[in-house]
Amino acid sequence: MKKGILGRKLGMSQIFLADGRMIPVTVVEAGPNTVVQIKTADKEGYDAVQVGFVDFKMQKEGQYKGVGKQAQGHFKQAGVAPKKYLKEFRFDDISSYKLGDIITCTSFVVGDKVTVTGKSKGKGFSGVIQRWNAQRVGSMSHGTGPIHRSVGSMAANSDPSRVFKNKHMAGQWGNEQISVKNLEIVRVDEARNLLFIKGGIPGAKGTVVVIKA
Repeated sequence: MKKGILGRKLGMSQIFLADGRMIPVTVVEAGPNTVVQIKTADKEGYDAVQVGFVDFKMQKEGQYKGVGKQAQGHFKQAGVAPKKYLKEFRFDDISSYKLGDIITCTSFVVGDKVTVTGKSKGKGFSGVIQRWNAQRVGSMSHGTGPIHRSVGSMAANSDPSRVFKNKHMAGQWGNEQISVKNLEIVRVDEARNLLFIKGGIPGAKGTVVVIKA
C-alpha cells in the first residue's frame, strides 16, 4: 500500500469532463488525518502508521467526553487531540511519517486507482426473496397456502441431517463491511479537503470510509 486516508461520505454528484461527458461521482471529505502512532518492526513486529480522524468535543480543559484515561494517555503521548476514529495503514515506507503529521487529500492525485471500504446501509430483517433474490415457492393458484415467499427445502433427511453452512436464509440484510476496488479519483479539491471518486461507494451519507491506494 502506498497511501491511505480516512474520510466521510458526503453524497453523490456529477461532473463534466473537458470533452463534455458527464460522469457520476461520490464526494468524500478526505481528512485531515493526524498521525497518532508509528509502529515499527523492531517494537511491534511490523511497520505501520496509525491515523486519527475527527476530534472529540472538549468538556473541560484537557477532558473529553467518551474518552477513557488509557485512550487519553495514548493521544497525549502523541501530542494530539483525541480522535473519534482510528485506522492503521501498513505503508510500503513509513520513514517519512512523524507523530502529529497531517495527512490531507493532496496525497492523492487525479487518476489514482483506489479501494474504498465502508459499512453498507442496514436494511433490517429480510426474507430470502429480498435478501438473496430467491424465487417464489410453489404454484400461485388457489389452495397452495401461504408458502410462496418461504425459504423452501432446508436440507436432506437422514444424511447429513443438518443445514449446510452458508444456506441462504432470512436474516439481517446489509450493515456489513464492503470494499470496492479499482475506483478512480477524478478530482481533488484541496481547499475543501474533498475527493471526487468515480461511481458509488458503500455506506450512507455521513458514514466514515477508508480510502487506500
